[in-house]
Amino acid sequence: MKIASYNVNGVNGRLPVLLQWLELSEPDVVCLQELKAPQEKFPYKAIQAAGYQAIWYGESRWNGVALLSRVGEICETRRGLLGDPHDTQSRYIEAAINGVLIAGLYAPNGNPRPGPKFDFKLKWFDRLQTHLKPLVGLNAPIVIAGDYNIIPTDQDVYAPERWRDDALFAPEVKAAYQRLLDDGWTDALRHLHPHDTIYTFWKYWRGAFERNAGLRIDHFLLNHAAAARLSRAEVDLVPRGWDKTSDHAPVWIEIADEGAA
Repeated sequence: MKIASYNVNGVNGRLPVLLQWLELSEPDVVCLQELKAPQEKFPYKAIQAAGYQAIWYGESRWNGVALLSRVGEICETRRGLLGDPHDTQSRYIEAAINGVLIAGLYAPNGNPRPGPKFDFKLKWFDRLQTHLKPLVGLNAPIVIAGDYNIIPTDQDVYAPERWRDDALFAPEVKAAYQRLLDDGWTDALRHLHPHDTIYTFWKYWRGAFERNAGLRIDHFLLNHAAAARLSRAEVDLVPRGWDKTSDHAPVWIEIADEGAA
């Protein structure tokens, strides 16, 4: 089962890029982030014509997440996180698909730091951890994928000294990510590529992609049942070089099929 995560940076404006990538890569399940489209403007007909079912959690102008599947029904289990009745941002969606519980998330950026946006980011990760703790020990495979807006270590960023004051690289944010790992989640990319330089995001300016001056902020966290079936974890660099593309590259994993649970 091939599961991908892709921050499309505007699903309608970059729909041709998304459809081209779906045709070439043929992922079974896709977690999309940063739709930048209200609920009624999601391009479902085009996605369906490409062979995918979809559920989505839209928001006007910003945020937005979706799950696509070509391997069976999407049984939605949650949208949004509990713990803050004032949080109306579309950042989390979760469903059972073909025997795997899959969540797609788009975490807050948190800049400027310090400030209310950074405080919201830290509280959002507290709520995420609270929601995920009961799931990590389940026997069923669980995959939590998306744009975490966290650079976990110096290894995950080009020129780390330039990011020390950024909310993506703040000690409190890295500690929040580490707490998830301490709970038992496995970072799929780092698990299979512990020493490699791996980036998933490059700014549009100063030839960042061409120089490979990037960040790793798109992650797959797997519980033990999913990690035991993990066979591959890669970044698809090709779409990042296309015209009018996202500033993120798709990330994908493969887990062995053991039948639908």
